[in-house]
Formats: sequence, structure tokens, C-alpha cells
Amino acid sequence: MSIPSKMTTRRLLSTALITISSTLGSLSNAAFGELIDVGEAIKGVDTDIRYAGNNNFLGRKVEGYMAAECWLTTEATSALSKAQHLANAQGLALLIYDCYRPQRAVDDFVVWVNSDEDEPTKATYYPNVPRSELINRGYIASRSGHSRGSTIDLTLIATQSGEPLNMGTPWDYFDPRSHTASEEIDGDAAKNRHLLKRIMEIAGFRAYFAEWWHFTLENEPFPNTYFDIPIE
Repeated sequence: MSIPSKMTTRRLLSTALITISSTLGSLSNAAFGELIDVGEAIKGVDTDIRYAGNNNFLGRKVEGYMAAECWLTTEATSALSKAQHLANAQGLALLIYDCYRPQRAVDDFVVWVNSDEDEPTKATYYPNVPRSELINRGYIASRSGHSRGSTIDLTLIATQSGEPLNMGTPWDYFDPRSHTASEEIDGDAAKNRHLLKRIMEIAGFRAYFAEWWHFTLENEPFPNTYFDIPIE
């Protein structure tokens, strides 16, 4: 895929300071190159960046999300363009919920788990798990692949209606039913999950077994780096 060179489709971050986590877990500052604005770079892709608003498991905007934009590395953007073409060939398109996630957003999740904030979205996102157990059960962690710039949360929509396909659970639903191969969902949802997985794998992403919506680029360019540039 040829990525447009206009400044409006790129975020030049070469002078910004970011947080890097090495394989040993140490932290330091370094300069980063650039992330692509996927919503502008890939024709027809739709975005609903939930952490930039209130429709997420926290019920509020998340730290680091000053704009509802999808940023990815050049390599991940190119692969995602292929996934969009594969979906289009079947009368479908991609709907993106989250892309690059600043480390400060991940930190916000961890602080929230141990806080006394209200829980207005518990019935929608984690009805069967106490908030205090979300970390111990593996639903929230102190490091996320999203912070490496090549991981994405998404689903499929029908291009004619614009409606998301039935996937059996909402995005970010903290429950075993969200496992891609869950046998607790109906056949239509299972078929749609398999289709999404197949499209993304052909395009060069690997699936995460516990979240049907979560995919990471194979051979991602920054496998041990966790960036902390706010989205703005």
C-alpha cells in the first residue's frame, strides 16, 4: 500500500519524548519516528475510538486520548489496508475501536481498578467480574501491546447498512464468552468471528485467543517498546 505523504495523514513525532520499556522492564526516554492516521490513510475504514469518549468500561475519557483518532505504525497500516480490501470483497468493511494506546492510558486502567470511581458500565462490560479482580483474572495488565503501535481492536460492518456484524459479545467484554473460539455464542456469531480472524491473519496479523477483536501485526517493528505519546 502506498501511504499518502500529506502531513494530515501522518503524525510526525520525531522530536517528541516517549517512554520505552525494554525487555528487562527498565524505562528511558527516546525519540520516535511517526505514526499514521489510519482513518485518513485507508479509504472506507470506519472508526469509533471508544477510549476518547464515555462509551467504554471506565465510563469516561481515558488519559492520553485527547482526540478520537487511530494511529498505527507504517507497517501495521499497510497490512490493515490489505484487510480492508479483503473485507470489501465480501461486502464488508472494518470498524476500529482502538489502535495505538499511550502507556498513560494503560496506567489509568490500573489506577481505576483500585479506585472508588463509579461503575456506570459494569452491566455492559464486566457484569460477572468484580472490578477488583480484573487484573488478577488477566483482563487488565500494566503493559499492553497497543502501546507498541501495531495492535488494533476492530470488528466488521456491512457496507450497505453500516451495521456491525453479530460477534456474540460487545467489544471489551471481560468474560470467557469473548474468547474467539468460545462455544457459548450462537453459530452466526462464531461464523463472523472466524471470518474476521481469517481476514486479519491473511493480511498479516495474529489473533489473541481471549479477545475476538484484538490483533497484533506479525513481525511488528517495535516488539519490546511501549510508547507514551498522547493522541492529539
